[in-house]
Amino acid sequence: MSTSTPWEAPLREPRHAPGGHRPVKAELVGMRCAVRRFVPADAGCIAAVANDRRIWLQLRDLFPHPYRLADAENYIARVASIDPPLSLAIVVDERAIGGVGLQPMTDVNRRSAEIGYWLGAAYWGRGIATEAVNLVTDWAFGAHGLLRIFAQPFAANSASRRVLEKAGYQLEGTMRRSAVKDGEIRDQCLYARLSPGA
Repeated sequence: MSTSTPWEAPLREPRHAPGGHRPVKAELVGMRCAVRRFVPADAGCIAAVANDRRIWLQLRDLFPHPYRLADAENYIARVASIDPPLSLAIVVDERAIGGVGLQPMTDVNRRSAEIGYWLGAAYWGRGIATEAVNLVTDWAFGAHGLLRIFAQPFAANSASRRVLEKAGYQLEGTMRRSAVKDGEIRDQCLYARLSPGA
């Protein structure tokens, strides 16, 4: 299962594009997928693939379940004006089939961000999530001036852990009994990738 955390978390916005300012380009194209800003037309596709309990079980509780069209519309409207974007759609055959999000940290951790991602179940096992995470990570170091990007998948989520490892993230440790999801106490793993220039 190619999912991880912090999806649909309250976004800390680094800055908005002021009037007349050209938004940062964020269309990343790989061999298996493209990653780009969400657009309102994505809502139907996103709601259809996101309404899956298997996905919800691997994400933060802020990711709704059931996932309805209104949830997708509200989320897309909320993230649309953030520049550089913090939330991007994973697109295959011109359909939004998942997402990658960044949650910037604050204070002394202000040059770090947590990455989270999810993918519709029909697209698991094809290397799409790995490519999307890799594209966004490479882009985010420059676009957001980050030194470190990290992820905290549930320890039992071996598919998500493989995604991170294939995308160049290194395991830094296990946070024992650090999360509760669906009434179950879970361990989380801490993975990180550092900026090449850091």
